[in-house]
Amino acid sequence: MLSLILSLNPWPFGAILNTLLLGIAALVPKKLLTPAGYLHAWILGVIIWGTLGWQGYLVVAFYFVVGSGVTRIGMAEKEAEGIAEKRSGARGPENVWGSALTATLCALGTLIPTANTPQILSLLLLGYVASFSTKLSDTCASEVGKAYGKRTFLITTLQPVARGTEGAVSLEGTLAGVAGSAAIALVGWGAGLITGGGVLLCLIAAFIATNLESLIGATLQTQVNWLTNEVVNIINTLIGAIAAILLALAWRFWIAP
Repeated sequence: MLSLILSLNPWPFGAILNTLLLGIAALVPKKLLTPAGYLHAWILGVIIWGTLGWQGYLVVAFYFVVGSGVTRIGMAEKEAEGIAEKRSGARGPENVWGSALTATLCALGTLIPTANTPQILSLLLLGYVASFSTKLSDTCASEVGKAYGKRTFLITTLQPVARGTEGAVSLEGTLAGVAGSAAIALVGWGAGLITGGGVLLCLIAAFIATNLESLIGATLQTQVNWLTNEVVNIINTLIGAIAAILLALAWRFWIAP
């Protein structure tokens, strides 16, 4: 059965698969996406299946399921405090691309003829996994920190602040973020997209990017109107992907030539 699926043209198969899966998801009482969000998630899913097959699709599906679940942790308390995600966590188009634009660019990059070499392809796949590792780290850190963070501090001053404050960090959230980034990196490794060393690079890159995202939230986001959460998410995942790729290049050319 698997060999038959793999032998099919990935683009029409991806369209059919996403239509079925998102159709089922739309019937679930607790909506994970807005109506427009379903359409954009369909486009994303088709692109990922068409470019990276089931391996890439497994990573984005894992992020979507776990990220959506984590967002709903302590939802009642977070809504009461006014720090919950809007629409009770249902994702819209802006959330889809805020989370997955960087990964999509990495996936589309594999279609470029000049990228069809083992060295470049491995870097694009690493960037793909690292971007989702970074985003899940950010989601876990933010949502767990808002729900269970006992003491939260502003990353720039380390002064205590209320949970949900832009740029706030907590021990509980940080540990959850590391766990989230490790989980999705291991999925990428299990799917054969990255090596065992790539898992470590994703962890380091996600930690760097997530803390830089908190720094942006504490300094620039409240002062620059166009720096919405979605734009910051794109910057966050881009930093994570670039950091992982640069670390891989540093290892390849300088540390272990």
